[in-house]
Amino acid sequence: MKKAERTTRYIIEKVAPIFNQKGVYGTSLIDLTEATGLTKGSIYGNFQNKDDLAGACFQHNLKFLQRGLYHAITLNGSSKDKLLDLIDFYRSHYEEVAANGGCPLMNAAIEADDGYPLLKTQVAEVFERWRREVINIIATGQDKGELNRSFEAEKFANSFIAMIEGGILLAKTLDETSHFFSIMETLEETVHNLN
Repeated sequence: MKKAERTTRYIIEKVAPIFNQKGVYGTSLIDLTEATGLTKGSIYGNFQNKDDLAGACFQHNLKFLQRGLYHAITLNGSSKDKLLDLIDFYRSHYEEVAANGGCPLMNAAIEADDGYPLLKTQVAEVFERWRREVINIIATGQDKGELNRSFEAEKFANSFIAMIEGGILLAKTLDETSHFFSIMETLEETVHNLN
């Protein structure tokens, strides 16, 4: 790995948690230089601007969540097993997610909603991929006869994601971890009752 690549990676690793906790707009240049120990010129010599750095940090922060989704989809088991595995991933990593400022996908979505079109596009693409994966899990289960063909996969995928993200939001906002686990329990019961 070249020195420039190592520096770029170093900057992303140091700054990504700060962006996730403070947001792009809430993160100052002083935050960036203090976290990295680099000058403004050194940081922006590796990125076009703060937006470019924010996009790279967003992608870095997502790797953790993508690992959980990938594990669930590649799991050998039924559609229900895959969905339950994804719930278990979030349940077992909730404390880590909360300590790092919350779900990077949700945080970026909230910040990018109206004022940051580049990040909003990236967030929308990730949510859509997640929806498609959940829909595919359901469709595969229907093809294998595990789930009823009349079951609405898209409607369920939307609710599945909303419960996970909403559970994190509620628990983080109210500073009450039990809210997240309670919602995951409800989601797990919903998956168990799919037919």
